[in-house]
Amino acid sequence: MPRNVIVGHDALLQIPGIIADLNINGPIMLLSGDTTMKTVGAKVQDLLQEQGFDLVTGIVGRITYDEIKRIETVVQKAHAVLIVAVGGGRVIDTAKVVSYNLDIQFISVPTAASHDGIASSRASVVTEAGNVSVAAQPPLAIVADTGVIATAPHRLLAAGCADIIANYTAILDWELSHRLTGESISEYAVTLSKITAEILVKNANLIAHNDETAVWIVVKALFSSGIAMSIAGSSRPASGGEHKFAHMLERLAPGVALHGEACGIGTILGMYLHGGDWKSISQSLKQIGAPTTPSDLGISDEVCVQAVLRAREIRPERFTIFDTGITREAALAAVKALYEV
Repeated sequence: MPRNVIVGHDALLQIPGIIADLNINGPIMLLSGDTTMKTVGAKVQDLLQEQGFDLVTGIVGRITYDEIKRIETVVQKAHAVLIVAVGGGRVIDTAKVVSYNLDIQFISVPTAASHDGIASSRASVVTEAGNVSVAAQPPLAIVADTGVIATAPHRLLAAGCADIIANYTAILDWELSHRLTGESISEYAVTLSKITAEILVKNANLIAHNDETAVWIVVKALFSSGIAMSIAGSSRPASGGEHKFAHMLERLAPGVALHGEACGIGTILGMYLHGGDWKSISQSLKQIGAPTTPSDLGISDEVCVQAVLRAREIRPERFTIFDTGITREAALAAVKALYEV
């Protein structure tokens, strides 16, 4: 688990002190995206250089295995002993994998609360066959500046909420697999994951744009979800059939939905298929501002139906409700239900 978790206004100012407390001796690699490096990344760079830290910077592109190898080479050439990742999901996930592969620590500095990867020991890597989940290094520290994150587009915050609410069906799928396939399960991880989802549903009315209180609530939930995955040693507490659906939807309609948005719709569908209270999930997502139907994303119902039917193609070793032989008629009924709330 992270040694330090700092969440609040102007939290960035505490980064030099956190690193000083770690007694780091050697170059530090600051990773960020091309745009973010010019804003928040530049601020972190100035803070560290003012305190005399030996700093090297690197720009992260699309997270692929080739990009990971390239960043590994950059880090090795710099002889960096610590990575500070400033940015969104692709930057932090890249840093996590590089950190894991090179056996060095990293600090997570999210600039948006769009998914639960800010604290987890898993990362999503883009491949020709779709996104794959790989082992990664959980952060040594997390520094989430609510003032910075609050200025990000509300769509990103809503997507992060949807990714957390997806824990509800991820847990149901894990328990289903435990009963039907004998897959091992962690009750502690299940409990923490469920509590995390409940936090978002109960506080859905507080998730507003440019509101630091809302950011604090979401970041706390994202952190807890990441810890649940670290406890389980896999993404199971936060990734079930709804994520398989999301990855298939992203494959069938690339670039249309944010990952969390696709997971949110997958959660409603998954809860419907489980026979649970899918309407309350839909209502919470609507209140937060996340899409709940294919039309909200600008895609056809048929694409959504195909994503339901083909979700089993994603990570076939992970048994979920989407792997139970869903008929086309059942998929059509589930997609039609999305419009009933």
